[in-house]
Amino acid sequence: MNIIITNSGGVPIYEQIAAQIKGMILNGQLKEGDSLPSMRALAQDLRVSVITTKRAYEILESEGFIQSFTGRGSFVSAADPEMLKEQNLREIEEYLGKAAEIAKRSGVSSDELCDILRLLFE
Repeated sequence: MNIIITNSGGVPIYEQIAAQIKGMILNGQLKEGDSLPSMRALAQDLRVSVITTKRAYEILESEGFIQSFTGRGSFVSAADPEMLKEQNLREIEEYLGKAAEIAKRSGVSSDELCDILRLLFE
């Protein structure tokens, strides 16, 4: 599993791990039923605390992306299309919110911003 951790940016390591695994699930790199490395193995691989990987897995489990079973490990959950769509919508809103802020600062109108989006979407 290729996870890249950075100490700059102020994002906690467990959030970086969870976000990257979530991204792998959303883009189909990890599929339903795929097993994840054990918390201990991932911690060793990333050179972080087991507590950090445990927290990342807890986030993923609480959001429905993985299921963990005592003695068996953690596995990618069955894809819930509604959950995946909602997750993608949240990510889109975040990026569009940033784009809107930049547009406002730059004096770009909402019509111009919509035109840009239409061009990018096609």
